Amino acid sequence: MALTCPRFLLPGAAVNLTLVTPEKAIKLAANDFFRQLLMEDGMQRNLKMEMLAGCGAGICQVVVTCPMEMLKIQLQDAGRLAVRQGSASAHSSSRSYTMGSASAHKRPSASLIAWELLRTQGLAGLYKGLGATLLRDIPFSIIYFPLFANLNNLGVTESTGKASFAHSFMSGCAAGSVAAVAVTPLDVLKTRIQTLKKGLGEDSYSGITDCARKLWIQEGPSALMKGAGCRALVIAPLFGIAQGVYFVGIGERILKCCE
Repeated sequence: MALTCPRFLLPGAAVNLTLVTPEKAIKLAANDFFRQLLMEDGMQRNLKMEMLAGCGAGICQVVVTCPMEMLKIQLQDAGRLAVRQGSASAHSSSRSYTMGSASAHKRPSASLIAWELLRTQGLAGLYKGLGATLLRDIPFSIIYFPLFANLNNLGVTESTGKASFAHSFMSGCAAGSVAAVAVTPLDVLKTRIQTLKKGLGEDSYSGITDCARKLWIQEGPSALMKGAGCRALVIAPLFGIAQGVYFVGIGERILKCCE
């Protein structure tokens, strides 16, 4: 089958790589900022303040990365659409979103999709699904950051006042896995809403509630947990490495060398 070709496994890789760096940087830095703002020096651990700081971090991150998430999903969906178009080209007019005739024959790219969205829908096109993205990433941050902080605190030594890289890494993996699985239903809804091009017979959604209702009726409640294992496998090491490096202080050392 055409879908087994390696090139169908790579669309969106460049956007994903571009997305990961600012997403983690914004999320970690924003969480630290809000923690310092909300929690006074010497204040004992306060779960409510930690959750509120995580909420602020999630909002800051989504505002910046939502357009890149949007482009990533369109590129990753291009292979499926190419196969569907080949078998049902006569019904291509039924798609809910189409590109211009000049660009329809070009190989999809992030810049091409971004230009078409801006041309046809304006800036709002790049932020389609913003509500669903906020609904996913805010709960993720609310769960992840307090959980990581408490797990990481268990490994803090009196001599250094910090946890080891290994402990921070494992804490990030554990917290990331739990948060990723917990918000999987919201991630499924976000992805369905942000998939602009629809194949023959596929539903279009007017919003989060409409998407959840149709998904529940047509595919059952188990559909809301699709990809939970894969999300945990991806996010666990991603946050483990990011959090470990962040707490070891490599960023601070690089900045000092640049001064």
